[in-house]
Amino acid sequence: MGLTPVHFFSHGSTMMLGEESESADYWKKCGDEALERNIKGVVIMGAHWDCMGDKIELSTNPNPNKSPVAYVHPDKYQNYKLNPDLETTNRCIQMLAQEGFNVSGNDTFDWIHDVYLILIRMFPGGCPPTTLVSANARYDPHFHMKIGSTLRQLRRENYLIIGTGGAVHNLYRNRWAPMMRFRDNFAMETPPEDWAMEFRQAVEDVITKTSGVQLRRAMTRLMKHPRYRDAHATDDHFMAAMFVAGAAGDEEDENTPAILGAESWELTNMF
Repeated sequence: MGLTPVHFFSHGSTMMLGEESESADYWKKCGDEALERNIKGVVIMGAHWDCMGDKIELSTNPNPNKSPVAYVHPDKYQNYKLNPDLETTNRCIQMLAQEGFNVSGNDTFDWIHDVYLILIRMFPGGCPPTTLVSANARYDPHFHMKIGSTLRQLRRENYLIIGTGGAVHNLYRNRWAPMMRFRDNFAMETPPEDWAMEFRQAVEDVITKTSGVQLRRAMTRLMKHPRYRDAHATDDHFMAAMFVAGAAGDEEDENTPAILGAESWELTNMF
């Protein structure tokens, strides 16, 4: 059967939970394929939970609540039961600690929409056992890549590794008026700006034209791209991509194909 696939999803705005889109359809397709494969569970890193200093945490809350979601009716998410996989979580903590990470569990953390938005879209019939990994607020790409490479071996055991962040995610340069006034996150009064399209193309080129250790090097170089700071005013939403590159960028992954499976633009400039 081979190694379980790895996904990086741009979760977009909160309205991606409530509105239909090409990306939502693709997330559901990926979830259906994972269920057909009979995955053991999901290991996921989002963009909205990070730890200070050199620390990372994994959620060990057995009954996490969900942070409220703006612009989405509660019926879309309130009754969806999360399914923390505490056994796998504790195993991941041990794996990361053995590699020298300052890591611990957090038994009070409530899950945020960047994670459960994706889980609801992928698995509307019920949440699979899930391990939630934090990012680190220093936003070191190599650090987050090493987290992914450390947990990569779980792919051999049929765990699905997911990063949920953003390929182009600069909230300061989005056009919010249609969403704020009309609840229309997909309104496109003009095409995306040149800086957004240029960085989007750079991301696609790296994902689809490199593999193995070359993928890891190319992903870190994206943070030196001339348009990176236009596309990411802050680094938080790009760290999940580094996590995924670590999980999918081993020598064994050389020549493994990758695709851009779906493309949705919100607020004019968010991809």
